[in-house]
Amino acid sequence: MNSSFVLTEIDMIIRLCLGFIAGAIIGFERSSRRQVAGLRTHILISTGATLLMLLSIYVPQQINPERMGDPGRIAAQVVSGMGFLGAGAIIRLGNSIRGLTTAASLWFIAAVGLVIGAGMFTVAGTAVGLGLITLLFLHKIERRIFPTLRFKLLEIFYKDNNSSTKGALEIIRSSGIEVQTMDVDQGSKERGTKLRLLVRVSGKIDIAEVARSIKASGQVKRVEIKEKY
Repeated sequence: MNSSFVLTEIDMIIRLCLGFIAGAIIGFERSSRRQVAGLRTHILISTGATLLMLLSIYVPQQINPERMGDPGRIAAQVVSGMGFLGAGAIIRLGNSIRGLTTAASLWFIAAVGLVIGAGMFTVAGTAVGLGLITLLFLHKIERRIFPTLRFKLLEIFYKDNNSSTKGALEIIRSSGIEVQTMDVDQGSKERGTKLRLLVRVSGKIDIAEVARSIKASGQVKRVEIKEKY
């Protein structure tokens, strides 16, 4: 943009609408995955960032048309402020952290809004396209190459307190499940042995099928699977 350019109300309305559309595109993808920050949040952030960028250009233009001032000052505050909003989308559940991608998408869409406000439409369109590719397609590729690891609590109840746990452990390890911790409670003859295992399971492994194999191995009364974040 050169110094002779004058930002009109029509220009601002067009840029606000484009900011709205950009936020809707990324927000729709996040809403489809039931994320805490979805369609409306992304639209408001993108449109708001566009509005602030327009303000940072328009005010110096009105005060001193010969000098454009520093439009980057408000933009810098938007980038800093997004850190607080992004932190609200991050949830810690035990050993797992959820919401990092959504927090990143909020920061990203704010940047897109600033770019649209500055009139860099081609760059903004390219950024939105790359953002969609990252969220829609790279997610699937990433999960295939790097399967999600989950923590589960396996409780194996035996019929008596003389049962061997060796068979169950062999089935678990041969299936590719990693045992993190193990606790054996011999109990009384009536109660039987209880084997408690904290395991790390890849998303490719059907832990329910493993549990059925353990129960069919003999002397096993029941197998319980519990989520352990």
